[in-house]
Amino acid sequence: MGFIEDAKETAETAGRKIQDAWEDTTDKIGDKVDAAKADANVKKAEAERESVETRNDVKAHLRGDDDA
Repeated sequence: MGFIEDAKETAETAGRKIQDAWEDTTDKIGDKVDAAKADANVKKAEAERESVETRNDVKAHLRGDDDA
């Protein structure tokens, strides 16, 4: 019976290691997705800021505030 118990324990250990590796992989993927979303949000915010600055420059030019 010792051999079967050892095999069972080895199989359980391998199962736990596989589960841990799977969890680590899914965490890494989730981190990369979060980073990509954050980068997209930053780019969107920068584009919006640039748009607002351009719109303000045009308004200032139309008002005759060429100093802006």
